[in-house]
Formats: sequence, structure tokens, C-alpha cells
Amino acid sequence: RLNKDVFYDFEASDNDRDDEAMGIDDLSAIENQVCKLSDVRMRGQFVRRQTSDRGFPRITSSSSMDAQGDLSAIENQVHKLIDDLRSDFIEGQRSATSEIRLLAKHNMESRIVLANCGAINLLVGLLHSPDAKIQENAVTALLNLSISDNNRIAIVNADAVDPLIHVLETGNPEAKENSAATLSSLLVIKENKVRVGRSGAVKPLVDLLVSGTPQGKKDAAIALFYLSILHENKGRIVQADAVKQLVKLMDPALGMTDKAVAVLANLAMIPEGRTAIWETRGIRALVEVVELGSPRGKENAAAALLQLCTNSNRYCSLVLKEGAVPPLATLSQSGTPRAREKAQALISYFRSLRHGNSLS
Repeated sequence: RLNKDVFYDFEASDNDRDDEAMGIDDLSAIENQVCKLSDVRMRGQFVRRQTSDRGFPRITSSSSMDAQGDLSAIENQVHKLIDDLRSDFIEGQRSATSEIRLLAKHNMESRIVLANCGAINLLVGLLHSPDAKIQENAVTALLNLSISDNNRIAIVNADAVDPLIHVLETGNPEAKENSAATLSSLLVIKENKVRVGRSGAVKPLVDLLVSGTPQGKKDAAIALFYLSILHENKGRIVQADAVKQLVKLMDPALGMTDKAVAVLANLAMIPEGRTAIWETRGIRALVEVVELGSPRGKENAAAALLQLCTNSNRYCSLVLKEGAVPPLATLSQSGTPRAREKAQALISYFRSLRHGNSLS
């Protein structure tokens, strides 16, 4: 499979709030990232996309075949695979979904042909397959197809959200990972944040944060980040007890600090999110990220602390007791532009409270 060790740059593409968390590596490059995130998941680790086809089944029999010939060969192959998807034979469906997941990973032309030939609706139907391998292949094929913007729309229009949640709840570990990753890809489109948020996806995504594989936890955090951009989803995520799990995942040894902090920075924008961060001792963890985290982690941690402090003197006192001022002072001089802005705003807020004798 492709290498999902690639970090995502979580960016609030909707720009509905200036203080929305900035990501763990770059939503503007989401299409490339989803490519890196997608298949071939049969071997465990992703590799970067290569211009060479080496190592994957070739669609054409000759490298000299022109583009029209390539397209014709793809169409012939896809029609046969579609017939196999429609069959009642488990082995045929298993083989066809396996080939489609590779073909969808292979190139954009294949994704277009597969979508035009009706593969998406058939694959969505197979997400309920009792055969674990068919289910895994089908969800991974949809993940690869979702690299295309048009296919993202087609997947949602095929009523894929509920079946994807079914995979999140019932699939094998790899199927669950790829279901979360597919939802992440669909959530790039603003309208899908509403639909997926209202569909019941939040709880199984939080469950994946708890019990998933290391990769599954990362995929769940990515999906929850995109959902948390939309205000109405923030409360759902907090109510699903996500904050406690996100604070646990800020342990540097787990390699998920940036992802967890990005989600927490968005959740800190609502009162129940701030309360949950305080109750789970997340304030100390956020201060530690300001001091020792990555540039993006420091930026989002400072944004979260600013939300906490400016909405509660109690939280502000706790932030100060955790020794936040020295790392914030450093960040105000040497962080990213947004990190400097948040750190300077926090320091100014501390000063204003002291001068007003509102803070001991």
C-alpha cells in the first residue's frame, strides 16, 4: 500500500472562522496527499507515488500504445471487472474488487473510466459484503477513486456515507483505516462536512481513536479534524468523548501530537470543548506542545490556549501555573506568523489581566 506516514497539513479550507486550526501538514495539497494515503494496502507501508508503473499490473501490453489505445484497453478491462462485480460468486467479486483497487490507484484515466462504467455504486453495495476481503477491497477502491473531485461527489451521491460507517463499525483493521481515510477525502468538500457529521460517523471515528491500529488512529484523527472545522460538528465530537482520547494521543511517543492538537484547537472554540480539555488535563499537555512541539503543533496549541484563557480566568490561571509564559515569549519571536500572533495575543492578555488586578 502507499505510504501513509505522510503527515497531513490540516487547513480550515472553509475559512468560516479565522481561528480554525491550521493543519498538520497542507490541505491545499490534499489530492497528492490522498494519493499517498491511498492503496496498495496489501503490504502495510505506503510509498510515494512514482511516475513509473513498475511493481503494479500494467493495463497496456505495449509502452508504445497511444493514448486512445490505452483508454480502449482500460475500458475493456473495466467492463469485464464490472461484470464480475455483479456476479453472485464470492471468488469473482473478491478478484474483481482486488483488481479495481489497484486499477483505481494506477492513474486518473482509470478512475474516470471506472466511475463512468458504474463501478462506484457497485462498490458501495459491496461495503456490506459478509466477506471481509471483498469489503476491504471495495472500501480501498473507493478511497483510490476519491482522489478525483468528481468521484468524491459521485461517491456521496451513491449514498456511500452510511455504508462507510458500517465498515468503520464492522470491518477488519485495514478496512476500518481505509473507511476513515475515504471519509477524510470526502470531507474535503464543504457540503460533505454537514452530511457526514449528521450521519453518525463521529462515534465510530472516536472509537477508532481508542481501539484502532496506529494508522487507523491517524486516519480517524484526520477525519475528525475535517469534521471539527464545521461548528455544528464540534459539539458532537466533544459529546463522543473525543477530547480524552486526543489528549492521550498527544504523547510524543505515539507520533500523533500534531494531529491531536489540530483537532483540540478547533474544539477549544466551544464551551464544552474547553471544559473537556480542562477536565482531561489537556492544558498541561498544550503548554508542553508550545514549548517542545513542532512549528505547526506550537501554532495550534497557542491558538487553543488563547481560546481557553480569553474565555475563563480560571483556565488562564491554570495556563500560567503550568509555566506557559516563557515558551510563549519564545514563540512570539520565533514561531510561524500565526503562532507569533497567537502567542503575542496571549501575552498581551496576561498583562491586561494583571494590570486590571483580575488575576492573582
